[in-house]
Order: sequence, then structure tokens, then C-alpha cells
Amino acid sequence: MHILLITIAYPPEIRSISIMLRELAEGLIARGHRVTVLTAMPRANLAGAAAHAVLPEDTIERGVRVLRVQTLPTSRAPYVVRGIAQLDLPRQFLRVARRHVRSRVDAVATYISPLPLARVGAIIARAHGARHLLNIQDIFPQNAIDLGIIRNRALIAYFERMERAAYANADMLTTHTPGSRRFLMERKGVSFERVVVVPNWIDCDAWDRVQATGAFRERYGLTGKFVIGFPGILGPAQHLDAVLDLAARVRDLSDIRFLLVGDGAERVRLMQRARSEGIANVQFEDFIDPTAYPAFVKELDLGLISLDPTYTTSMVPGKLTGFLAAGLPVLALLNPDNDGFDIIASAQCGAACRADDLDAAERHLRALHEHRSTLRAMGERGRAYAAAHYARDRCIAELERLLLVPARAGDLAPR
Repeated sequence: MHILLITIAYPPEIRSISIMLRELAEGLIARGHRVTVLTAMPRANLAGAAAHAVLPEDTIERGVRVLRVQTLPTSRAPYVVRGIAQLDLPRQFLRVARRHVRSRVDAVATYISPLPLARVGAIIARAHGARHLLNIQDIFPQNAIDLGIIRNRALIAYFERMERAAYANADMLTTHTPGSRRFLMERKGVSFERVVVVPNWIDCDAWDRVQATGAFRERYGLTGKFVIGFPGILGPAQHLDAVLDLAARVRDLSDIRFLLVGDGAERVRLMQRARSEGIANVQFEDFIDPTAYPAFVKELDLGLISLDPTYTTSMVPGKLTGFLAAGLPVLALLNPDNDGFDIIASAQCGAACRADDLDAAERHLRALHEHRSTLRAMGERGRAYAAAHYARDRCIAELERLLLVPARAGDLAPR
């Protein structure tokens, strides 16, 4: 089969979804399929030489044909500009697809957000008579409504119409948590036959082959410190003001350092806030090359997750599976009803609380710091949980099955 994967992010961009999509593409090739990836030309979330590289529009990478699309810039842009750029994605993606995708496509898998990519997948699938699998990583526009990014009722109605069309025009929907599946059924009218949970996977064996060397601690001047790491996008959804608040509360624990590694719309403001308020136990560093990321994570004492407490959806950050695979215990500040609470409790790999409950967050952190001799056992339990629930080959095999086997009959809410 010729399978087309559509995604906004693909390596060398440093995001959990980009690594996962490359593993999906290569996993499908290993199963005998031909795979084309249609993705955006990376502009942000890059490290090292990749930040200055000029990538071709059409190339073969590790056996995968990758088509990259020049899109309008969105990094650090105002939300209005980002919205315009996202609405322009179908035009740009379809232009490149028409130029390069000449042979028949048998199945299309589209990963959203951004939501307009669903239209790209639907149009290509219809043109080729192919199945269309829509994977929902973030439920938009609900997440933007929750954050207060979209308030205009007409605009909300516009995006909700786009959302209904996206769901209706797919043969099958997948999402990575049970809570998100419930949200789609209860709030969006998706019938249970049309939405399947396929977890975001992790290659535990690859993580096992990496050992911590202390190189990152030495580079960042953190040797001998109790390091709490947050690697990834520093944006409004991550609610990192709560992390700064927590850091200020534990300044009396002189060995603790919060290490925020990455970039995003909130980075400059957060750095200015930390500096102006004298929160000296928070340190900001640039993105790390993906090949070095597992070694970096293994040098941390705690992996940190933070999400805005106003979220009503149940999406779990992709970095959690990486923490589990690394055997790293977790401290999570989450929105209510997030599936991360159940995962961390079931795995017994750390502590979780509401992101707006700083008293609980402080209690958890002080307890983890005081009883740090137990952290290794927590990490080992997390590693075992990841191997049992997020095995890469099993998840990719399930996606392959959904692409190959016709979906059962079912309805979606009318447009």
C-alpha cells in the first residue's frame, strides 16, 4: 500500500509528535508499505545545524519520501497571524501534494492539530478513493476556547463547523487517551464506532540503550543539584507561571533547580519575570538535539509536566511517555479530569495535582525531594508501565489495521 501521512511537524523539528510520526512512517515501511510524509518546512523548535539548514521540498529520508511545504511563519507571531497562517495551510499543502503525489494513494492518515490539515487529508483521500484516518492530538477549537485565545462567538461557530466537517469526512477517528474519546462522544456527538484510542507510543528499547553521562549537568552548571526538568514548548497552554510560582515557594531548598529547555511564545516573558522577581532557581536553556534528548532526560531527578488548569479536554503531553521510558519519576501539574492523573497513579511513578493548587504542588515536591531515595523505584515502575501500555510496535500495528480494514458503520453529528 501507498500510505500518505499528513502532519505539521516532522524531524528535524523537535517535538514529541515529530519523532512519533517518523517512527510511524518507518514502522509502516518495515511492514512492507510505501510511505510519503506531507509536512511543513520547519522554522522553529530546531537545534544545532538544523536551525540553519536549507531542506529540499522533495527528499528521501531513511526510506521515507518527505514533502515539505513552505508555510506562513507562526513562531512568536500574534494569534491573529497564526490563525491566518493555519487557515492558509490547505492551499499550501495541496499545492505541494498536487505537484509531487502522482501515484495512487491507498490510505491517508492526518494528524491534527492544526485543524485545517483535516481538510487536506479529506481532499486527497477523496481524490484517490483512499481511506482517511484522522488522528486528533488536540481538540480544537475547544483548547483555544479554554485558554481564552478565541472568544468571538462567530469565530467559535466557524471553527466548530470546520471541526464537524473534519470528523464527518474521515473514515475513522483516533485519539490517544480514553478521556479524549469520551469528550468526542459526549461533547461532539461522535459515535463510539467511529473513534478508537491508540496511545502515543514510545520505543522503550531505544531509551534503554542510552545512559546518563553527566554531560548536560556539567554543561548547565548543575552538578550535584536536584534537577526538575521541563523540556518542550514554552507556550500559554503549558501554564508555566505556575512553575515559577512553585519555584519561588521552594527557594529555601538550595539544591533544587528548575530547568526549562525549549522555546515558545512565553519564553521571553517568563525569563523576564524570573529575573525581575529574583526567582534564581529557574534556568532556561535552548532546545536539545533529538539524538541527545534521551541522555538529557536521564540526567534529571524529576520530569515536570504543566498544563493550563482551564482546559476541559483530556490530552496528555507527549513528554510523559518519554519520562516513563527513561525511568524518570514525574511531577505533573494538570487540568482537572486529565488522564495523566490515572496514568501516574496506575504507574506509581510520581505525583500529580491540579495546576492551580500550588499548595498541593509544593507538598508533593517537598516530599519527593525529602524522600529522593525512593525516586529510582518510582522511575522503574514508570518504565515497566510504559513497556506494558505504550509499546511502539503494538500501537503502529493497530494504526496499520485501521488503515487497512474498513471502518464499521456509524454516524457523526450532522454538520
